[in-house]
Amino acid sequence: MKFLCVECDRPMGFAERALPGDGTLTAVFSCPGCGRSVAMLANPMETQLVASLGVSIGGRTLAEQPFELTRTVVSGGREGAFADGEAPAAVPETEAAALRPSWDEAARERLQRVPAFVRGMVLRIYTDYAREHGIATITEEVMDQARRELGLEGM
Repeated sequence: MKFLCVECDRPMGFAERALPGDGTLTAVFSCPGCGRSVAMLANPMETQLVASLGVSIGGRTLAEQPFELTRTVVSGGREGAFADGEAPAAVPETEAAALRPSWDEAARERLQRVPAFVRGMVLRIYTDYAREHGIATITEEVMDQARRELGLEGM
């Protein structure tokens, strides 16, 4: 998404971001031509959504790194995975299965009622929550508990 200056018809550049401390996020963009600014205010739920997607808001301060996107989205990667050297040992299937919580039928049906365009993100939120709390089976009760603890009750 880009913001365009209506007067200059130029893309606005990122100027600053602020985290006021109440869960909101403010991002300011300004036009390099005329100096006009526009601010975007994200409410706490939007801020949490953006954070859960791993999106970084702000200007780049470092040069792009090789395989940067791959490095940031690989789940459970190990330090030095892209360095030359010995190949990592495969995770045994029984251990890999233990890392993936199962879903009971009621929770699976509830997940299917989530709009398709956000279902993957919702699935990941509950799966990560279950892993972090050592929960082997995701139930509707686990989903309700996660919503309360993660502040997602209004969604």
